[in-house]
Amino acid sequence: VGRPACLCRVTLETHAEQQQAKRGEKRARMACATLSPGPLTLAAAPKEGHSHGASERGFYPYDYNGGTTLAVAGANFAIVAGDTRMSSGYNIKSRNVSKLFKLSPNTVLATAGFRGDITTLHKLLRAKATEYQQKHGEPIKVHAVAQMLANTLYGRRFFPYFTWNILAGLDEKGIGCIYSYDPVGNYERVRVNVTGSGESLIQPLLDNQFERQHQQGAPRPSPLCVDLSQEDTVELVKDAFTSAGERDIRTGDSFEVCVITSQGGVKIETYPLNID
Repeated sequence: VGRPACLCRVTLETHAEQQQAKRGEKRARMACATLSPGPLTLAAAPKEGHSHGASERGFYPYDYNGGTTLAVAGANFAIVAGDTRMSSGYNIKSRNVSKLFKLSPNTVLATAGFRGDITTLHKLLRAKATEYQQKHGEPIKVHAVAQMLANTLYGRRFFPYFTWNILAGLDEKGIGCIYSYDPVGNYERVRVNVTGSGESLIQPLLDNQFERQHQQGAPRPSPLCVDLSQEDTVELVKDAFTSAGERDIRTGDSFEVCVITSQGGVKIETYPLNID
């Protein structure tokens, strides 16, 4: 039996009123949530022409300040040298910043790279060398400095010092010794080493003149040191820096040559370079 038309109409009207009441309650709840006190947030208005999407902010903690360092081990001497220019990109920040650091009476460290990390590393090594001398009553030896520097660099391997280090000194027998490092503390004893922005320019000269790698029939030097005299070695180091200063924009102004001997200790001389 069908329903009367009047009853169907009343049922539909009642259902519509219920739906309208529910929508009204929902709007009221949303209004209360909007007006209720909550955490205050500030947002800058977007600039004209900029999108409303997410943006990225980068941070790079290092800067490359350039420079070149070099060291050669001789039969009774060690020579370590470095230029004095400190640059950033195409800007010269300073023309007189030494890259050589004396750690003991016969040990000198040469460091190139980021100047902030160089200064921090040198201060830390100075403190450790002073502690060693006060504890043992004698200056720290070059092999102990080599291990200490390796431990220091390795301790910062997850956020390494942005530096390239060469350690020069005399061993217990008075023979020159050179230690080369990578930024995380791996090191080895070598006859000659060069690092920094002028490495690619100077390394072939060292390979030819000191290591005799490209001279057919030439005698090989001993495993620990080169076979040239101190005077000839200094002249070759001068030639190497003069050549690099003409080609590398991060090497220039002047360079220091430090000669370490058992009789004279540490002597440093400065020579001019291209200032362009």
